Amino acid sequence: MFGYRTASPKVRLITDRLVVRLVHERDAWRLADYYAENRAFLKPWEPIRDESHCYPSGWQARLGLINDLHKQGSAYYFALLDPNENEIRGVANFSNVLRGSFHACYLGYSLAEKWQGQGLMFEALQIAIRYMQRQQHMHRIMANYMPHNQRSGDLLARLGFEKEGYAKDYLLIDGKWQDHVLTALTNPDWTPDRRG
Repeated sequence: MFGYRTASPKVRLITDRLVVRLVHERDAWRLADYYAENRAFLKPWEPIRDESHCYPSGWQARLGLINDLHKQGSAYYFALLDPNENEIRGVANFSNVLRGSFHACYLGYSLAEKWQGQGLMFEALQIAIRYMQRQQHMHRIMANYMPHNQRSGDLLARLGFEKEGYAKDYLLIDGKWQDHVLTALTNPDWTPDRRG
């Protein structure tokens, strides 16, 4: 098919404390648990979610679409799991992947309330960003955060993201248009994909 890969990529990355891997259809109940348990905690930082985010049946349909995006190479949705892969501790998504003369994408992420403050997201994003730069040949990864989310701003700075601007009323978060600080990480060692 034109522009489509034939199978979903199988990506499983290991850190000292986590398995960082692409979500698949068997993760419906884990994702539902993650969003149900963290619903109130994530609410101020995310778009309004419908009830289906908290039920495996809602995730089954959503994961079918995500699997198609993985096959197309247009998005990569990672789960951050414990070493035995029983519990999702967080998620990291690389979306709107564009290639051609841009080779860029957007990064979004969240971490469960009970795992905050332990450096897990930094650990997970280091390896996931390396995968996106080396295996998916991304030159630019963009990530944006609300100015009052200093924890997210600090995380991105620690990962090497640089502030590039400020966008008024940028995203509809928790039902309100929110300003965002725009950041990006570029790969100075970028090389084109020689496989194709």
